[in-house]
Amino acid sequence: VQLQASGGGLVQTGGSLILSCAASMDAFSSYAMGWFRQAPGEEREFISAINFDGSSTVYADSVKGRFTISRDNAANTVYLQMNSLKPEDTAVYYCAKLRRVIFSARVADKEVMYDYWGQGTLVTVSS
Repeated sequence: VQLQASGGGLVQTGGSLILSCAASMDAFSSYAMGWFRQAPGEEREFISAINFDGSSTVYADSVKGRFTISRDNAANTVYLQMNSLKPEDTAVYYCAKLRRVIFSARVADKEVMYDYWGQGTLVTVSS
């Protein structure tokens, strides 16, 4: 399994970015995927997760209403649309594959539930 995150960059406060995570793996459409981020000097935190077919999503309170997760199973890709960006959104963003086929919103925010991680893409929001 390989996950390649891209789309990060420098954006002004209030701007938007779309992150992509291309997965090289079998049965991509069977697994939930998630996005996490790690700001400088901070621990990695959960952002969002999406189930196998996109019918169920979960978001951290800090991004709810501003970020949207989606996926294209035909392209083996998961996306994170980020709007109304704030300086506190500055971080390295990671995509990850859920360890199990069964998706539970109750535990989707736990790092231990994910077994493969992308290399991260840096998002910098200037004030």
